[in-house]
Amino acid sequence: MQVTSIVPLDKQRSKVFLDEEQVFVLYRGERKRYQIEEGNELSEEQYNRILEEILLKRGKERALYYLKDRDRTEYEIRKKLKEGFYPQQVVDQIINFLTEYHFLDDLDFGRRYIETYGNQRSRKRLEFDLLKKGLKQEQIRILLEDCEVCEDRQIRAFLQKKGYMPESTTPKDKAKLVAALARKGFSFDAVYRNLGVSQEDI
Repeated sequence: MQVTSIVPLDKQRSKVFLDEEQVFVLYRGERKRYQIEEGNELSEEQYNRILEEILLKRGKERALYYLKDRDRTEYEIRKKLKEGFYPQQVVDQIINFLTEYHFLDDLDFGRRYIETYGNQRSRKRLEFDLLKKGLKQEQIRILLEDCEVCEDRQIRAFLQKKGYMPESTTPKDKAKLVAALARKGFSFDAVYRNLGVSQEDI
């Protein structure tokens, strides 16, 4: 493998490009230790040592730092590591390590997420949030079947907060409430049911 270019990231770190494709980040002292200069050849043995001795160790520490303050999904950790220019094989090893030692568990993350927000957000909104965090559709379906999400209670709380009175609220204002609740991801059936009206009434 040839070191085709070295691009500074800051005063201490640089991106190292191998064969114009592979890229990873090293500190100045690490480059010096492995004699990495533009145009130099990097043996397979040296490359593997860099992966094992530097990038894997640093990547694990970085991933654990990301998990220190809050839970994250596999997708979120992968994204963070890729943004740090860790090679794919290092990212995969780190994910396997985190999963093996139960630092990462997407189903457990999803379960806690729904327990936290299930009384505040619609099923559709929860599904959207978890998809965005990288959970698979089937995982989300299982979680939503297992965890209680009471949309009726949420809709009634919203209507109470808005001072909804079925008898005195005009059709125009009811339509605004329907639109507001629909934007939050609640189904029209649930919204009309809790408003005590049908679609034809608005």
